Amino acid sequence: MASPDELDHRILRALLRDGRRSYADIGDEVGLSASAAKRRVDRLVRDGAIRGFTAVVEPHAMGWEIEAVVQLYTNGTVPFETMRGDLDHVPEVVEAFTVAGAADAMLRVVAGDVPHLERVISRLRGLSYVQQTDTTMLLSVMVRRPNVPQTA
Repeated sequence: MASPDELDHRILRALLRDGRRSYADIGDEVGLSASAAKRRVDRLVRDGAIRGFTAVVEPHAMGWEIEAVVQLYTNGTVPFETMRGDLDHVPEVVEAFTVAGAADAMLRVVAGDVPHLERVISRLRGLSYVQQTDTTMLLSVMVRRPNVPQTA
């Protein structure tokens, strides 16, 4: 992947604010024609700087009222690809991270209600390499931002 230049960064920030903007609108903001903005965006996609375009949906709009952080503790070293593959099959896991510290992985999980969350945790505990889980229910969101600060 080619390293994005300052103009690419400005385009990325514009898309983070509103991924549905037209190429003409993006071009106006960064000083390019619509076609030049499209070529830049296409290159950013091709190079992997933009992984995709999607709607960011509030979990509550889908009826998923419960959100939790689940720490996974494993009974040995688990290959990254194995764990990622297993977690890909649990749609309630919306983010998963390897971490430094006592836990081996940290997951953000959404569920419709407490019994649904219990089923998800049971499913995670059923993975052959999971020794223990520790779950923290999240009550309310104080701050949630895109991955890249808008002023960067």
